[in-house]
Amino acid sequence: MTDESRPDDGRMPSDFPEPQGRPEFLPADEQAEQPGWRSETMETGRDNGRWGDPSGRSQDTTVYGSPSYPAPGQAGSGPVGQGPGGAEGASQPNSTRSYESPFFGSSAGAPPYGGDRTPPPPPPVNALGMGAGWAPPPPGGATAAAPRRGPSTGLLVVLAAVIALIASGLGSVGTYLVTRSSSGTNPSYDLGPLPSAATNRAPDSVAGVASRVLPSVVSLEVNANSNEGVSGSGFLIKDGYVVTNNHVVAPAANGGDIQIMFNNRKTTTGRIVGRDPGSDLAVVKPEETFGTPEINLGNSDQVVVGDPVIAIGSPLGLTGTVTTGIVSSLNRPVIAGDESGASTEEPAYISAIQTDAAINPGNSGGPLVNGKGEVVGVNSAIATLSRSMSSQGGSIGLGFAIPVNQARRVAQELITTGKAKRPKIGIVLDKDYKGQGVKIAGGPVEGRQPVDAGGPAAKAGLKAGDVILEIDGLTLQDGNELIALIRSKAPGSKITVKYQRSGQESTATLVVTAEDEPTPTPS
Repeated sequence: MTDESRPDDGRMPSDFPEPQGRPEFLPADEQAEQPGWRSETMETGRDNGRWGDPSGRSQDTTVYGSPSYPAPGQAGSGPVGQGPGGAEGASQPNSTRSYESPFFGSSAGAPPYGGDRTPPPPPPVNALGMGAGWAPPPPGGATAAAPRRGPSTGLLVVLAAVIALIASGLGSVGTYLVTRSSSGTNPSYDLGPLPSAATNRAPDSVAGVASRVLPSVVSLEVNANSNEGVSGSGFLIKDGYVVTNNHVVAPAANGGDIQIMFNNRKTTTGRIVGRDPGSDLAVVKPEETFGTPEINLGNSDQVVVGDPVIAIGSPLGLTGTVTTGIVSSLNRPVIAGDESGASTEEPAYISAIQTDAAINPGNSGGPLVNGKGEVVGVNSAIATLSRSMSSQGGSIGLGFAIPVNQARRVAQELITTGKAKRPKIGIVLDKDYKGQGVKIAGGPVEGRQPVDAGGPAAKAGLKAGDVILEIDGLTLQDGNELIALIRSKAPGSKITVKYQRSGQESTATLVVTAEDEPTPTPS
């Protein structure tokens, strides 16, 4: 079966991208156009919606299906079976010649598509990949496919940042792997130079206050005849006297020695000037002070709860220790000393300043100072979980100091007379009373009348059996609190007493007096 008679089987020209055998060329002027069909010849400069040169060359060039076909204008030769069109083609250089489709041969004298053969349809408008020799879509035809869009600029920036981070991380890891040592050391490691700028501390800062107060604080080592050592603290006041606690120096009262170490670590001996067990205060005179400055005394009546305070001393023998906190309570009744009665000395009743500054054994006798560096209290006792004020347990945030106004008065009396006056209001308390306030005894106690005749209470109108509810507006909880409050007052001070008698409340003003000799039973 020849190509001219082979059925097309519905194939399009794209089914055969390569030519099937050598085509037979016909002169362009002998190719007839049938009505309704478009010629395969295109004149130069015309497009009229027709197809251009199948080779894709510009229109001033004639394309031929065989390399043996001469170019226009060449005489003599032409393809096999060339007719007069050859000469004509030579004289018309701007014309192009059509060629017969390799799929549809032509008979002599027949139309170029061969008799009743149906001409091939034009290629699909959107034909792609039709093989070699097919022309691009005609101008003005189907819209060309939209170009593929690349990634946006923002995406490129993000990708670049991610790549940079990954590269940096890989570089760091690589540097570490290259420079690391199997022992973990790095010979080139350097933390840089020390800061050269000076650091200034404000005068009212803890560091500023401590720098001013520490030179006036001393450490005491007390040894009794039995070689039992006791350590404590103290502070230097006017004329080179040292104030401390009575329970610190008591072991040396009947023989023994006291060693005093100053902040500059110079040491000297000291002697007891006087001591008051009832207030737990004592005064010691050093043999030498080495030019140590005296400390400034403040006013404990101006202290309020929440004030910042600093405790300085030698806890556990660690000299020059500074701790800080606040005033956590006032007028806290504290009994310091031996409450069992085994000691020959009476216990001390203190209306104390309570603080959360750490106070430990060895802090006793040291100063509690305010933000100005002024002494507001003398550290004397600590509370422990065993509730024993003399226990050697550590601080739990409850320390107690004797108000400095009381310490000032007692120290001055000890220095001038060798003993301290005992404030009193002239009453005996009912120790068995469990109700509100404090009750004056209803009858004589151990041969003593409940109210001293001519005493401060009697002059104010108080009688046996009266219940004292308040002192200077402070509600009383028990008898120890009343005793501690009276002991904290200086003789001659006035106090306001609110009391109850037969269900009726009354108020009286008392003037505190003092007795010359301390007695075991407080009044």
